[in-house]
Amino acid sequence: MASLPNWQPELSDSLVKLIPLVASDADRLFAVASDPLIWEQHPAKERYKREVFQDFFDGAIAGGMAFLILDAITNEPIGSTRFYDYKPEESSIAIGFTFVSRAYWGKEHNRSCKKLLLDYAFQYVDTVLFHIGAKNIRSQKAIQKIGAELLREFEREFSGMTPQLHQEWGI
Repeated sequence: MASLPNWQPELSDSLVKLIPLVASDADRLFAVASDPLIWEQHPAKERYKREVFQDFFDGAIAGGMAFLILDAITNEPIGSTRFYDYKPEESSIAIGFTFVSRAYWGKEHNRSCKKLLLDYAFQYVDTVLFHIGAKNIRSQKAIQKIGAELLREFEREFSGMTPQLHQEWGI
């Protein structure tokens, strides 16, 4: 019997390093996440607030598949991303909960993260999914640039929030 994939490996290229997110990363990741403009198109618009961020962070740690994104040159934290919803019976996994500092918007760092995660995931699954808020145009455009196709729309609830319309994209 094959062993289960390690969904929290260390991955890197010339732009980014993805390292396993650990509890001691909370403060330095919050320093990035505390910018309200990062969340303006996101369904969880108040994630820049410490208590809302803490729920997000605790979920990332509990899931055991999250990463701290570091700038490969400076080793400074620039955001976070994660694998989730691994379904071996469907040969699928999702990538998401991704955010990067505004200083890195429009650069290749987010695409670089996605390429590292996709290349790794496709060693173990046939399909990778992305779940994006229906109003999050910035993330939808970014995912289209890497070849994702819109599969469906659905209502999704986040801890204590009213369900909101999301899109599922796949590669």
